[in-house]
Amino acid sequence: MAKYPESLESWREAARIAGRARELGLGLVTPGALRREVAERIESFIRSEGAEPAFPANLSRNVEAAHYTPSPEDDAVFEVGDLVKVDVGAHLNGAIADTAMTVEVGGGRQYQNLIGAVREAVEAGIGRVRAGVAVNDLSLAIEAAIHRRGLKPVTNLTGHTIERYLLHAGKSIPNASGMSAERLEEGEVVAIEPFATNGFGEIGNGEFGNIVRFRLAPPVAEAALSRLFGRFRTLPFTARWVPDEVERKALTRALRKLQSYPVFVERGGGFVAQAEHTVLVLPDGAEVLTR
Repeated sequence: MAKYPESLESWREAARIAGRARELGLGLVTPGALRREVAERIESFIRSEGAEPAFPANLSRNVEAAHYTPSPEDDAVFEVGDLVKVDVGAHLNGAIADTAMTVEVGGGRQYQNLIGAVREAVEAGIGRVRAGVAVNDLSLAIEAAIHRRGLKPVTNLTGHTIERYLLHAGKSIPNASGMSAERLEEGEVVAIEPFATNGFGEIGNGEFGNIVRFRLAPPVAEAALSRLFGRFRTLPFTARWVPDEVERKALTRALRKLQSYPVFVERGGGFVAQAEHTVLVLPDGAEVLTR
């Protein structure tokens, strides 16, 4: 018997909120807008809708593929021609939805091919989803859509299954074929997440992206960290969300014990576009939760 996630309606509601937050973010990414303020407005919207951000709003630009969120001190602005990935997540009691889209700041058409490639690729991948399908079938469809645009998929970034309080739950959805022998199962929640580039087709690690997460619960004796763990569990978070000075200092001291996220940067200096939807695997297709 297929196993669907508990509180499926919570997943659907989290996805509705995440989808609206994504669209809000795409509209806020304008010339001269402060990156930090855009991230905070996206996250505030999620909270105002009754959910919590599943991770800090990612606003990666140009050669950055993912994992950049503004620091508390970030005063940089978006510039005309920036290619920005707006990647957001929302959760309700651990029921997580993850979604993204790419926009060119200022409304230009310089990167229309890249943006079109990932829009087509995410739909191609979703179109193959059904219970029992080989993950490689999705990868083939995603890869072909990107190649049709004369571009390359980013081969070492993938989509992923999602479980309660687990953003990456163990099963990957590669954006290039021949990399998975897995199959999708009815009731799984899956993020289909193509990345396309006009560069080399791989990412490497850049500088710290201002995102961390707990791997394990801290000792009870470390009260400030325990309070932070109570808020964030094992989900990613950022110092912008820690206004308390005692907790901020405890977080700084504990950074080496936490998982930190570097910005993913295209190895060949190519620009990167991303699209993502969270879907529910059904017997004969997909319910696109973040549409």
